[in-house]
Amino acid sequence: MLRLNGVPEARREAGSLLAHVLGHDRSFILSHAEDAIGEKQSELFHGYLQRRAEGEPLQYITGHQEFFGLDFEVNRNVLIPRPETELLIENALKLCATAAEAPFICDVGTGSGCIAITLVHELPQSRALALDISPEALAVAERNADRHSIGDRIKFLVSDCFGALNAQDAQQTPFDLIVSNPPYVENGAMAGLQREVRNFEPHTALVAGDDGLAVIRRLLSDGGSFLKTGGFFLFEIGFNQAPAVEQLIDGESWRLLGILADLQGIPRTVALEKLT
Repeated sequence: MLRLNGVPEARREAGSLLAHVLGHDRSFILSHAEDAIGEKQSELFHGYLQRRAEGEPLQYITGHQEFFGLDFEVNRNVLIPRPETELLIENALKLCATAAEAPFICDVGTGSGCIAITLVHELPQSRALALDISPEALAVAERNADRHSIGDRIKFLVSDCFGALNAQDAQQTPFDLIVSNPPYVENGAMAGLQREVRNFEPHTALVAGDDGLAVIRRLLSDGGSFLKTGGFFLFEIGFNQAPAVEQLIDGESWRLLGILADLQGIPRTVALEKLT
């Protein structure tokens, strides 16, 4: 069924769905391939196969995705965490390694919370404020924070970019680090995305104007007001956006530390330091 409907790695995905139904990992399934399953389990399994054949991502069916060694709840209110975002985590941790104090972090557009939660999990004593325009996404993120026992170190706030923050308060307790995986897909590019993304993942977390840079412009314009001098700002960009993003960076406000390539060699993570 999956192969006929164009699902890549159909056998592996079917095995993952069966493992989810039975509550075991895929190695158990392979070693018990001849075992029969119950009628209710069979019905559930075939229902999952049908959903996957129609394009629904495996992660939304199982409700889980691993990211940086941690398990995250996901549903259709949040983007599915992707391996390339781990690059942002790795570089944020390197930048924070030289800090004298545990950082105060702001994650803009937190979604599942994977970035903020992973950083707080990896950085003892750190704190974070996680922002998202979607209350439904924040509910998922809060559950993920509790899942990893760090809910007391992260505050969640409904906010359109930095819109809900008070600039005066930010001057008193500015962030050491701002991170974001913002929407960066062009309006006209949605039709060309994989059906799993186009038909199931939240469009508000994907699309950002005709050139895909509408949210990034806002982050660059407003982010410095909430960041300490010498603080860092890391964010993701689309595969062809590096030249345009470089043009948006104000050299008097920001030092470009680099635009880091992912494992496919695509410029993916912009790293900035606040100058003034």
